[in-house]
Amino acid sequence: MSMNPRLKKLIGMLGMLVFLFFYVVLAITIADHLPRHWIIQVIYFAVIGVAWGVPLFPLLSWMNREPGQKK
Repeated sequence: MSMNPRLKKLIGMLGMLVFLFFYVVLAITIADHLPRHWIIQVIYFAVIGVAWGVPLFPLLSWMNREPGQKK
């Protein structure tokens, strides 16, 4: 039985919001413990600013998959 596409998108959106909330809290907590040197902060925030998308790729793929379509 396949899930309604609108329901999949709603579940995926809520999952993304929860993930991003905890991701931001963790990123800020780690940033507070880094040295205050500007180059370290630039590198850290450049990596952290891009890395949030990687764990969301499978969720986005699942959300946009048509019913009956394989991976």
